[in-house]
Amino acid sequence: MLALFLRDLRLGVRAGGGALIGVLFFLAVVAVVPFGVGPDLRLLARIGPAILWIGALLASLLGLERLFQADREDGSLDLLLLADDRHMTALVVLVKCLAHWTASVLPLVVASPLLGLFMNMDAKGIGGTMLTLLVGTPAIAFIGAVGAAVAVALPRGGLLVSVLILPLAIPVLIFGVAASYGAAHPPQPFLFPFLILMALTLFFTVIGPVAAAVALKFAAD
Repeated sequence: MLALFLRDLRLGVRAGGGALIGVLFFLAVVAVVPFGVGPDLRLLARIGPAILWIGALLASLLGLERLFQADREDGSLDLLLLADDRHMTALVVLVKCLAHWTASVLPLVVASPLLGLFMNMDAKGIGGTMLTLLVGTPAIAFIGAVGAAVAVALPRGGLLVSVLILPLAIPVLIFGVAASYGAAHPPQPFLFPFLILMALTLFFTVIGPVAAAVALKFAAD
């Protein structure tokens, strides 16, 4: 499993620019907002956590269609699905999701403080948003594994992956933004939405790989 993680980590960094493309897309989404809402610094600070979360969500979708594509092209996915142990398949999916998150999504979390300064957020807001992104974005990767598994047999399944993922990722976005606002504005609650965000991540950590393994089995039939 460690060898699989390191292999997928290398593929995630090399394929399509890897983390650099995601960070640049994240930067582009955040940089466009001030031009749309105007130079009101207080307004930018107020909507900053939501913009960072939306930008991270959209940037996380990049590369998800390639999560199983390389294995399908070289035939290793077929060898994986020949095994009758569904639990082992789910474990492999879990490792691949962790590698994808480390290569493509973790750099977005690291870059979020700099973009928070761009949105005129204070230190509490930046720290709270970074913490919620660190806790909540793995859920998006596990949700994305299901969409990638459904679309793995399609020639151009990137758009389908996004359509499948976005409705399921809305609860993660809602509680992530709520917890970020709570950190930036102390009268609003932080702990309650943050705990729900953690629960969502744990839930999708268990359900996502199992559902993706089932979808891969059906796609191979």
